[in-house]
Amino acid sequence: MTATALLSELTVRAKVTAHARTTTCVCGTSTLADRPDATVVRHADTVAKAHAPSTPLAELAPRLATATRLPGILLQPLAPTPAALHDRLVTFWPYGTPVDPENPDAAPWEAAAALLARLHRTPAAPDLPAMRGPAKAALAVDRLRAAPPHPATRPVLAAWATLPAWARAEAPMPDTRTLCHGDLHLGQLVRHPAPDGPWLLIDVDDLGTGVPAWDLARPAAWYACGLLPPDEWTRFLDAYRAAGGPAVPPDGDPWPALDVPARALTVQTAARALTKALAADREPDEVEQSLIDACARMGSAPPELTGTFAK
Repeated sequence: MTATALLSELTVRAKVTAHARTTTCVCGTSTLADRPDATVVRHADTVAKAHAPSTPLAELAPRLATATRLPGILLQPLAPTPAALHDRLVTFWPYGTPVDPENPDAAPWEAAAALLARLHRTPAAPDLPAMRGPAKAALAVDRLRAAPPHPATRPVLAAWATLPAWARAEAPMPDTRTLCHGDLHLGQLVRHPAPDGPWLLIDVDDLGTGVPAWDLARPAAWYACGLLPPDEWTRFLDAYRAAGGPAVPPDGDPWPALDVPARALTVQTAARALTKALAADREPDEVEQSLIDACARMGSAPPELTGTFAK
């Protein structure tokens, strides 16, 4: 199925689903994402998502079931099971207002942290698969290895080699019981009902059991690399602890728990950035270079020396 045909048919599905939900649809369609791993279309207050072609039904179904049973934490799907669209699985969701990228001062760090803490304290269903964080990091590294050679590739791969096998998706995670989001960033929050309802987590594609510190690792890595101001990191960490989040101790130094996941997310982000730069036949920009530099420091300081890789 071509990308154009998929987008066209998904748009029709979104419209039909939206009209089935109301007799007074304020019609209007927009494409929210159109990537090889996900195509997302909105019609009025309904969102249709075509998941990656390789998405197994046996894994997506329990992830959807988890979202269905956790209102107030995860946005609930409009149907408990996915539909089929040629070789893709499709899910339908109510529209929520996303975080405004043009207003970083209003970033909902406290809400994100509190939602994560509640998620991490919720018992996982026995059929839920492992969260996909380490697997996605490994995929980013594999794509960098396949990209054209560049001097910056070496420190990124060297930093990857210092990580334990579980963080490279080469062994089971040491925690196989805690419910995790798997890909937490501010783009994974919406207000529902739109426009000013409570914040909820979205995107169940990576949801599963695993090491809960992985969900704190992206903001931790940004902070360690100098890309997230210290006060925003402190707001996030303090709110997570105040909500009883189990990923880090309730007080004291959080880095023994965060160090390996933060390193892994730094490598993943650097690998993606460098691969993108090489595909565009350009040198890394300032932000991308800061991630590569952090990887170089990581390669000289093993994970046991926690909290030191980017200071």
